[in-house]
Amino acid sequence: MSSTEETVTVSGLRGHRLAAYDVTVSYDGVDVVHDAAITLRPGEVTALVGPNGSGKSTLLRTVARLQRARRATLTIDAHDGTTADGLALTAREFSRRVALLTQGRPTPSGLTVRDVVEFGRYPHRGRWGRPDPDGPAAVDRALAMTGVADLAARGAEHLSGGQLQRVWLASCLAQETGVLLLDEPTTYLDLRYQVELLDLIRDLADDHGIAVGVVLHDLDQAAAVADRIALLRAGRIVADGRPGDVLTPQRLTDAYGIRVDVDTDPLTGLLRTRAVGRHHARNERPVTTP
Repeated sequence: MSSTEETVTVSGLRGHRLAAYDVTVSYDGVDVVHDAAITLRPGEVTALVGPNGSGKSTLLRTVARLQRARRATLTIDAHDGTTADGLALTAREFSRRVALLTQGRPTPSGLTVRDVVEFGRYPHRGRWGRPDPDGPAAVDRALAMTGVADLAARGAEHLSGGQLQRVWLASCLAQETGVLLLDEPTTYLDLRYQVELLDLIRDLADDHGIAVGVVLHDLDQAAAVADRIALLRAGRIVADGRPGDVLTPQRLTDAYGIRVDVDTDPLTGLLRTRAVGRHHARNERPVTTP
Protein backbone atom coordinates (compact mmCIF):
# COMPACT_ATOMS: atom_id res chain seq x y z
CA MET A 1 0.00 0.00 0.00
CA SER A 2 1.36 3.43 -0.90
CA SER A 3 1.75 6.24 1.61
CA THR A 4 -1.09 8.10 -0.12
CA GLU A 5 -3.43 5.19 0.52
CA GLU A 6 -2.22 5.05 4.12
CA THR A 7 -3.45 8.60 4.80
CA VAL A 8 -6.90 9.06 6.34
CA THR A 9 -8.60 12.44 6.54
CA VAL A 10 -11.68 12.92 8.71
CA SER A 11 -13.22 16.15 10.06
CA GLY A 12 -10.24 18.21 8.89
CA LEU A 13 -7.63 16.08 10.71
CA ARG A 14 -5.21 13.77 8.96
CA GLY A 15 -3.68 10.63 10.33
CA HIS A 16 -0.21 9.63 9.17
CA ARG A 17 1.54 6.31 8.93
CA LEU A 18 4.69 6.20 11.06
CA ALA A 19 7.10 3.29 10.71
CA ALA A 20 10.24 2.55 12.70
CA TYR A 21 12.68 -0.19 11.73
CA ASP A 22 15.92 -1.63 13.07
CA VAL A 23 15.59 0.36 16.31
CA THR A 24 18.47 -0.37 18.68
CA VAL A 25 18.97 1.74 21.80
CA SER A 26 21.87 1.57 24.24
CA TYR A 27 22.44 2.84 27.76
CA ASP A 28 26.06 3.01 28.92
CA GLY A 29 27.11 0.75 26.07
CA VAL A 30 24.50 -1.91 26.77
CA ASP A 31 21.67 -2.49 24.29
CA VAL A 32 18.27 -2.18 25.96
CA VAL A 33 16.14 -2.27 22.79
CA HIS A 34 17.18 -4.74 20.10
CA ASP A 35 16.32 -4.42 16.39
CA ALA A 36 12.72 -3.41 17.09
CA ALA A 37 10.26 -2.62 14.31
CA ILE A 38 6.83 -1.07 14.74
CA THR A 39 4.33 0.55 12.38
CA LEU A 40 1.57 2.92 13.49
CA ARG A 41 -1.21 3.16 10.92
CA PRO A 42 -3.93 5.79 10.45
CA GLY A 43 -7.13 4.85 12.23
CA GLU A 44 -5.47 2.19 14.38
CA VAL A 45 -4.45 1.98 18.03
CA THR A 46 -1.26 0.05 18.72
CA ALA A 47 -0.52 -0.84 22.34
CA LEU A 48 2.94 -1.66 23.66
CA VAL A 49 2.82 -4.03 26.62
CA GLY A 50 5.32 -6.02 28.62
CA PRO A 51 6.92 -6.29 32.06
CA ASN A 52 8.88 -3.52 33.74
CA GLY A 53 12.20 -2.94 32.02
CA SER A 54 11.12 -4.57 28.78
CA GLY A 55 11.79 -1.42 26.74
CA LYS A 56 8.24 -0.19 26.06
CA SER A 57 8.73 3.44 27.06
CA THR A 58 12.24 3.56 25.62
CA LEU A 59 10.95 2.38 22.24
CA LEU A 60 8.10 4.90 22.30
CA ARG A 61 10.42 7.77 23.25
CA THR A 62 12.83 6.74 20.49
CA VAL A 63 10.04 6.78 17.92
CA ALA A 64 9.17 10.27 19.23
CA ARG A 65 12.83 11.35 18.80
CA LEU A 66 13.26 12.08 22.51
CA GLN A 67 15.63 9.15 22.97
CA ARG A 68 18.71 8.83 20.80
CA ALA A 69 19.04 5.46 19.08
CA ARG A 70 22.27 3.69 18.31
CA ARG A 71 20.64 2.64 15.07
CA ALA A 72 17.18 3.34 13.64
CA THR A 73 15.18 4.12 10.52
CA LEU A 74 12.07 6.27 10.90
CA THR A 75 9.63 7.18 8.13
CA ILE A 76 6.45 9.23 8.29
CA ASP A 77 3.90 10.39 5.75
CA ALA A 78 4.21 14.04 4.82
CA HIS A 79 1.22 16.34 4.33
CA ASP A 80 1.45 16.01 0.55
CA GLY A 81 1.10 12.22 0.75
CA THR A 82 4.78 11.47 0.22
CA THR A 83 6.96 9.63 2.72
CA ALA A 84 9.54 11.63 4.65
CA ASP A 85 12.62 10.60 6.59
CA GLY A 86 11.44 11.16 10.14
CA LEU A 87 14.97 11.67 11.41
CA ALA A 88 15.72 14.36 8.81
CA LEU A 89 12.74 16.58 9.62
CA THR A 90 13.33 19.64 11.75
CA ALA A 91 11.98 19.50 15.30
CA ARG A 92 9.14 21.84 14.35
CA GLU A 93 8.23 19.85 11.23
CA PHE A 94 8.25 16.62 13.23
CA SER A 95 6.11 18.16 15.98
CA ARG A 96 3.45 19.05 13.44
CA ARG A 97 3.09 15.35 12.71
CA VAL A 98 3.81 13.61 16.02
CA ALA A 99 2.78 14.45 19.61
CA LEU A 100 3.94 12.60 22.72
CA LEU A 101 2.42 12.49 26.19
CA THR A 102 5.30 11.49 28.44
CA GLN A 103 5.29 10.17 31.98
CA GLY A 104 6.01 12.50 34.88
CA ARG A 105 5.43 15.88 33.27
CA PRO A 106 6.09 18.73 35.71
CA THR A 107 3.45 20.75 37.54
CA PRO A 108 3.53 24.23 35.96
CA SER A 109 3.53 27.14 38.40
CA GLY A 110 1.94 30.50 37.70
CA LEU A 111 0.09 29.26 34.61
CA THR A 112 -3.58 28.62 34.01
CA VAL A 113 -4.87 25.39 32.53
CA ARG A 114 -5.51 27.17 29.25
CA ASP A 115 -1.94 28.46 29.22
CA VAL A 116 -0.65 24.89 29.54
CA VAL A 117 -2.89 23.57 26.78
CA GLU A 118 -1.73 26.41 24.52
CA PHE A 119 1.80 25.00 24.74
CA GLY A 120 0.61 22.41 22.23
CA ARG A 121 0.29 25.08 19.56
CA TYR A 122 4.01 25.92 19.50
CA PRO A 123 4.78 24.02 16.24
CA HIS A 124 2.14 26.08 14.44
CA ARG A 125 3.28 29.52 15.55
CA GLY A 126 6.61 29.57 13.82
CA ARG A 127 9.36 32.03 14.48
CA TRP A 128 8.98 35.69 15.41
CA GLY A 129 5.55 35.12 16.96
CA ARG A 130 3.76 34.27 13.72
CA PRO A 131 -0.04 34.35 14.26
CA ASP A 132 -1.85 31.08 14.87
CA PRO A 133 -5.42 31.78 13.71
CA ASP A 134 -6.53 28.17 14.29
CA GLY A 135 -5.05 28.06 17.78
CA PRO A 136 -7.96 29.24 19.96
CA ALA A 137 -10.43 26.83 18.37
CA ALA A 138 -7.94 23.94 18.65
CA VAL A 139 -7.36 24.70 22.33
CA ASP A 140 -11.11 24.88 22.98
CA ARG A 141 -11.63 21.50 21.31
CA ALA A 142 -8.81 19.92 23.30
CA LEU A 143 -10.14 21.29 26.60
CA ALA A 144 -13.60 19.93 25.83
CA MET A 145 -12.41 16.51 24.63
CA THR A 146 -10.46 15.91 27.84
CA GLY A 147 -13.17 17.22 30.16
CA VAL A 148 -11.17 20.11 31.60
CA ALA A 149 -12.91 23.06 29.93
CA ASP A 150 -14.39 24.13 33.27
CA LEU A 151 -10.86 24.31 34.70
CA ALA A 152 -9.46 26.56 31.96
CA ALA A 153 -8.98 29.59 34.21
CA ARG A 154 -7.68 27.66 37.22
CA GLY A 155 -4.02 27.70 38.18
CA ALA A 156 -2.35 24.49 37.07
CA GLU A 157 -0.52 24.17 40.40
CA HIS A 158 -3.87 23.68 42.15
CA LEU A 159 -4.87 20.58 40.17
CA SER A 160 -4.86 16.98 41.32
CA GLY A 161 -2.55 14.51 39.61
CA GLY A 162 -5.40 13.12 37.53
CA GLN A 163 -6.58 16.56 36.45
CA LEU A 164 -3.06 17.58 35.47
CA GLN A 165 -2.66 14.40 33.44
CA ARG A 166 -5.75 15.32 31.43
CA VAL A 167 -4.49 18.87 30.95
CA TRP A 168 -1.20 17.64 29.50
CA LEU A 169 -3.17 15.30 27.23
CA ALA A 170 -5.23 18.29 26.09
CA SER A 171 -1.97 20.06 25.23
CA CYS A 172 -1.02 17.13 23.00
CA LEU A 173 -4.44 17.16 21.33
CA ALA A 174 -4.17 20.90 20.70
CA GLN A 175 -1.03 20.11 18.73
CA GLU A 176 -3.35 18.50 16.13
CA THR A 177 -0.92 15.91 14.83
CA GLY A 178 -1.58 12.84 12.72
CA VAL A 179 0.29 10.58 15.17
CA LEU A 180 -0.29 10.55 18.93
CA LEU A 181 2.05 8.69 21.29
CA LEU A 182 0.99 8.09 24.89
CA ASP A 183 3.26 6.70 27.60
CA GLU A 184 1.12 5.12 30.33
CA PRO A 185 -1.61 7.77 30.01
CA THR A 186 -3.93 6.22 32.63
CA THR A 187 -1.41 6.88 35.42
CA TYR A 188 -2.96 8.99 38.22
CA LEU A 189 -6.45 8.68 36.73
CA ASP A 190 -9.35 7.24 38.69
CA LEU A 191 -11.53 4.52 37.22
CA ARG A 192 -13.94 6.86 35.48
CA TYR A 193 -11.27 8.88 33.73
CA GLN A 194 -9.30 5.79 32.78
CA VAL A 195 -12.35 4.53 30.91
CA GLU A 196 -13.06 7.94 29.38
CA LEU A 197 -9.46 8.32 28.24
CA LEU A 198 -9.52 4.90 26.56
CA ASP A 199 -12.78 5.88 24.86
CA LEU A 200 -11.14 9.10 23.69
CA ILE A 201 -8.21 7.16 22.24
CA ARG A 202 -10.63 5.02 20.25
CA ASP A 203 -12.52 8.13 19.09
CA LEU A 204 -9.28 9.70 17.83
CA ALA A 205 -8.54 6.60 15.78
CA ASP A 206 -12.07 5.83 14.61
CA ASP A 207 -13.44 9.33 14.00
CA HIS A 208 -10.31 11.26 13.04
CA GLY A 209 -8.07 8.61 11.52
CA ILE A 210 -5.23 9.35 13.96
CA ALA A 211 -2.46 6.78 14.34
CA VAL A 212 -2.13 6.09 18.07
CA GLY A 213 0.70 4.32 19.87
CA VAL A 214 0.20 3.78 23.59
CA VAL A 215 2.20 2.11 26.36
CA LEU A 216 -0.07 0.33 28.84
CA HIS A 217 0.59 -1.86 31.85
CA ASP A 218 -3.00 -3.07 32.13
CA LEU A 219 -3.40 -5.94 29.67
CA ASP A 220 -7.18 -5.82 29.82
CA GLN A 221 -7.12 -2.14 28.86
CA ALA A 222 -4.81 -2.96 25.99
CA ALA A 223 -7.13 -5.72 24.80
CA ALA A 224 -10.11 -3.36 24.99
CA VAL A 225 -8.63 -0.37 23.17
CA ALA A 226 -6.04 -1.70 20.72
CA ASP A 227 -6.29 -2.94 17.16
CA ARG A 228 -2.76 -4.31 17.45
CA ILE A 229 -0.54 -5.19 20.38
CA ALA A 230 3.24 -5.40 20.51
CA LEU A 231 4.50 -7.55 23.40
CA LEU A 232 8.04 -6.76 24.56
CA ARG A 233 10.40 -8.76 26.71
CA ALA A 234 14.01 -7.87 27.51
CA GLY A 235 14.10 -5.16 24.86
CA ARG A 236 12.72 -7.29 22.04
CA ILE A 237 9.30 -7.43 20.43
CA VAL A 238 8.37 -11.08 20.88
CA ALA A 239 4.88 -10.83 19.39
CA ASP A 240 3.06 -8.25 17.27
CA GLY A 241 -0.49 -8.68 15.99
CA ARG A 242 -4.14 -8.70 16.88
CA PRO A 243 -4.93 -8.88 20.61
CA GLY A 244 -6.21 -12.45 20.41
CA ASP A 245 -3.01 -13.59 18.68
CA VAL A 246 -0.64 -11.83 21.11
CA LEU A 247 -2.38 -12.15 24.48
CA THR A 248 -2.17 -15.89 24.82
CA PRO A 249 -1.50 -17.71 28.11
CA GLN A 250 1.82 -19.11 26.90
CA ARG A 251 3.17 -15.85 25.52
CA LEU A 252 2.16 -13.84 28.59
CA THR A 253 3.45 -16.47 31.00
CA ASP A 254 6.80 -16.49 29.21
CA ALA A 255 7.02 -12.68 29.09
CA TYR A 256 6.01 -11.95 32.68
CA GLY A 257 7.51 -14.97 34.40
CA ILE A 258 4.26 -15.81 36.17
CA ARG A 259 1.27 -17.91 35.17
CA VAL A 260 -1.23 -15.78 33.27
CA ASP A 261 -4.67 -17.09 32.42
CA VAL A 262 -6.69 -15.66 29.53
CA ASP A 263 -10.39 -15.97 28.81
CA THR A 264 -13.20 -14.03 27.19
CA ASP A 265 -15.55 -11.80 29.17
CA PRO A 266 -19.05 -13.23 28.51
CA LEU A 267 -20.64 -9.77 28.74
CA THR A 268 -18.30 -7.76 26.50
CA GLY A 269 -16.67 -10.44 24.38
CA LEU A 270 -13.27 -8.89 25.16
CA LEU A 271 -10.20 -10.75 26.29
CA ARG A 272 -9.40 -10.61 29.99
CA THR A 273 -6.26 -11.74 31.76
CA ARG A 274 -5.34 -12.78 35.26
CA ALA A 275 -1.93 -13.33 36.76
CA VAL A 276 -2.11 -16.27 39.14
CA GLY A 277 -0.01 -16.23 42.30
CA ARG A 278 0.59 -19.08 44.72
CA HIS A 279 -2.44 -18.29 46.86
CA HIS A 280 -4.77 -17.63 43.94
CA ALA A 281 -3.89 -20.97 42.38
CA ARG A 282 -5.32 -23.01 45.25
CA ASN A 283 -8.17 -25.26 44.18
CA GLU A 284 -8.37 -23.59 40.76
CA ARG A 285 -8.22 -25.00 37.33
CA PRO A 286 -6.32 -23.04 34.65
CA VAL A 287 -8.49 -21.00 32.33
CA THR A 288 -7.34 -20.75 28.73
CA THR A 289 -8.60 -19.17 25.59
CA PRO A 290 -10.89 -21.56 23.68
